[in-house]
Order: sequence, then C-alpha cells, then structure tokens
Amino acid sequence: MNIKALAKELGLSTSTVSRALNGYQDVNQQTRSRVEEAAKTLGYRPNAGARRLVRGSTEAIAIVYSAGVENLGNPQFLDMAGGLAERLHAEHFDLMLAVASDEQDLDMYDRLFRGGRVDAVVLPNTRVNDKRVNYLLEKGYPFLAYGRTGECSGFSWFDFDNEEGSKLAVRHLVALGHTDIAYAHSPLELNFALQRQRGFLLALQEAGLAFDPAWLAGPAVDRRGGRAAVQALMALPKRPTAIVVDNNLGGIGVLRGLMDAGLVLGRDISVVVHGVIPSDSFLAGLSPTMVIQPTAHSTGVAMAEMVLQVLHAPGAGPYQLLRQPDLVVGQTTGARI
Repeated sequence: MNIKALAKELGLSTSTVSRALNGYQDVNQQTRSRVEEAAKTLGYRPNAGARRLVRGSTEAIAIVYSAGVENLGNPQFLDMAGGLAERLHAEHFDLMLAVASDEQDLDMYDRLFRGGRVDAVVLPNTRVNDKRVNYLLEKGYPFLAYGRTGECSGFSWFDFDNEEGSKLAVRHLVALGHTDIAYAHSPLELNFALQRQRGFLLALQEAGLAFDPAWLAGPAVDRRGGRAAVQALMALPKRPTAIVVDNNLGGIGVLRGLMDAGLVLGRDISVVVHGVIPSDSFLAGLSPTMVIQPTAHSTGVAMAEMVLQVLHAPGAGPYQLLRQPDLVVGQTTGARI
C-alpha cells in the first residue's frame, strides 16, 4: 500500500493525503482522522526517506554516553532509554545510542549534527560545570539535559530533587536514633552527586549533628567501589551505625560488602540507597530501604515529550521539569541499638 493507492481508496488527491498524514493544519480534522484511520486499517507505511526530505529533519534523537560511566550496566538507564524510544517511535522518531571514548568529547556532537544524523541530543550525567552544555548552547544545537548543572536557567532539562532525596534518607535514620551516619558517594563533579551530598549535610545540620569527614567514602559508583567503601568505613576506630549511598550500583556493593563482613542489615548497621536495587542483584531477596524516583520508564516517556517540545516549539522554552523523590522503607534500616 503506497500513498497513491491510499489516496485512490479514499477518493482524495495524493497531496491531500500527504498533508493529512503530516499534520498540516490546512486539512480539516475530519479528513485527517479519516486518512489516519484508513492508513492504519490498510497497512500504509510512509517512506522514511521521503518523509525526512519533506520535513527537513532526520527524525532521530541521540544519547551520547561513555561505557565507562556504567550506563549500560544500570537497569534504570536501560528502562529510561526504553521509555524514551517508545514515546519517540510513536512520533516517527528513532533513538540513537552513540558511544564516545570520552563522554565529554565535543567532536561527537559536531559529527552528529553537521553530518545530518540527528535533530537533537539528550545529555546524561551532567556535571556541575559541563562543557557539553556550554558548547551546544554556543552552537545552537537542540538538546535536553538529563540532569542540571550549577547554573541551569538557560536551557531545557529534566531532573530529580536530589537534595530532598538525601534529606529524606537522613531524617529517616535520625528518627531511628542514628547519629553517626556515613556517606558513600559518586564523583562530586557530577551535579547529582554534589546535590545529594549537599542535601545529606544540610539534613545533618538540621538535626544538630556533626559530620566526621572520615565517614565520607568514595567514589562508589559500582559494586567494587561500594565494597571498597565498606572496607574503608569498617577499618575506622569509630564505625558509623548507618550509611547513605548516593547511587544504586554502589549501593549493591555496600550492601553486599556489609553482609560479607557478617553484619546483619537493619540491626547491626542501617543503609539507605538512592535508586532502585535490581531484583537480580544477588542480595538474597533482601528488600532495601531506598530513595526512589518515578519509574525509569515514565521518566523516559516524559523526556521524549520534552525533547519533542525543544524541537517543535523552541521559542516557548526552556522546558524544565523537577520531579520529587519518595522514601521506601525496607529491611536494611532499623533502630539504633
């Protein structure tokens, strides 16, 4: 079924059918609905190359990532990408995953845009001072940041209230009687990590508690880093009675390291982890206490809608969405003995 056959079936001109399928406003809604329904029923599929020529776009969005940042090892990232791809597909856009040797490689963005491969990009793992953001703003390339930067008023971004997440974790532990609370963190040049640490320290101050710098352990961005953080904390003359971990993969390592050390989670020591611990993380059915965000899939859907806004209505931006976290209490926190 090509467009000429579809037009003949409907008794309309090829031009009218084409304009209806491409959403032109000079075709009335009744006709557009009739054409779309017939296209669906008869199995019409537009020619992708011709469609791109007509629209003057590639109909592709890219995420540029570095395998070294652990994105592909994180189920939350994959679920987010799935939601992003699903929503973009509904608008006839493809999602491209581009690998850079260094996530901050600016040449990659030039190759994508100047080579006509993408219409916009999504920037993950934003830094406090992010040269990618500055570069894309300077070049005028359309983008959506997955996270904020230290100064973020002038561009579109999707993020979570990271400070509030850490405050929820500390307030929960303080309510259980904990006063000696350690913190395992990601590299602090990442903006989310700095925000979460800031929320952690503010919540301690709010509770009138001092923080021992020796209880700051990191970077702990994966299982190995989490185990190393546990070893460092357990070797201290005075051990903390609780730990907050600012990411889920590091959290798996912290929980596993404490269990391997013979400690009973929720009794001997309490742990709160930012992010969802995957069910296949070899923690023997343990239900951790977690600071969680809206589902990764729904996050991807929301980001797709935002990046489409960036493309279709740039003058109405920047588009910015901050979502709030929740605390889910599990088996890894308990009253201080």
